Amino acid sequence: MRKSIVIDPNILGGKPIIAGTRIPVYMVLELLAAGVNEEEIIKNYYPSLTKQDIRDAVKYAAKTVAKEEVYFSKVEKDKIHTAVLE
Repeated sequence: MRKSIVIDPNILGGKPIIAGTRIPVYMVLELLAAGVNEEEIIKNYYPSLTKQDIRDAVKYAAKTVAKEEVYFSKVEKDKIHTAVLE
């Protein structure tokens, strides 16, 4: 996999960005979550990005979430815990 996501403590406080830009991964993900497609992101928001950059941002997020560990201080049997999305 090419190195398209960079974490540099000197750029945006170390938030993951698209390599060669100051575009944070989370901004690309927020646009996708809002229903903006790849072509629109490139045309209307970030013309320096490629479709592959956008896909790499999604892949980075998926791998990050997959590695996340969740700890509960108290787990109640048969209770479903949900994430709050704001």
